[in-house]
Amino acid sequence: MRIGKNAPRPTQSKGEPTMHILLVEDDARLAKRMQRVLSEERHTVEVVGDGKSAILQAEGGSFDCLILDILLPEMNGIAVCRWLREHEVTTPILLLTALSSVHDKVHGLDTGADDYLTKPFSFDELLARLRALERRKDTGFQGTTSLHLGSLSLHLLTHRVQADAVTIELTAREFALLEYLLRHPHRAMTRNQILSAVWPSDTDVNSTVVDTYIHYLRSKIEAYPGTPELRTIRSVGYMLTYSSRENEVGFPQTGGKKL
Repeated sequence: MRIGKNAPRPTQSKGEPTMHILLVEDDARLAKRMQRVLSEERHTVEVVGDGKSAILQAEGGSFDCLILDILLPEMNGIAVCRWLREHEVTTPILLLTALSSVHDKVHGLDTGADDYLTKPFSFDELLARLRALERRKDTGFQGTTSLHLGSLSLHLLTHRVQADAVTIELTAREFALLEYLLRHPHRAMTRNQILSAVWPSDTDVNSTVVDTYIHYLRSKIEAYPGTPELRTIRSVGYMLTYSSRENEVGFPQTGGKKL
């Protein structure tokens, strides 16, 4: 169901309200339609139409998610996202964008957004992406600003990855993969588990893409001393682990390069 004049809306769901959402959209007609659909799905929705109002609401409110249009008057959505992350507002952000190039999408994710949706979009896809963000929250993906294992550190608000003081350049997808693995250290994760967590909105990919990105990530992080190992667990999937118990709480390794 794509957004359009005569597009049908999803069937109303039953149950208690689920998410408190801040919708930032300057197109009043679109905002009204989105608010109606989200409300029918038992979400509580507040609407603002510009970036400065979004910051005031997001900073002072208690929201489960921000749906943030990029093309806003005065202060665009990318600037809003950057400001919120720099001021340690960790609320999940779903960007709405009419900009379809890979560069534009990567730029939005690297600024600190959690996902993006390209206009025109279907309400079914919008709701699916919101459910994916809700699952991340329910499984403890929120509530911390950095993750560490061995000499490796991942900073969620700045999207920076470091081995000791050396910055490791990762793509947005490699960053998301590393974040997921760092949140489940020393556990064998199946390809399907990784796929559903890191590619939740991509319907045209299969588990083989996980192998490709594990290879990319492994070549980047294992080049530095003291970083954890990305092990292949035969017939299962992958595990990010480090053998030194001391290093698991953030102390650097004193020995040489890991084999």
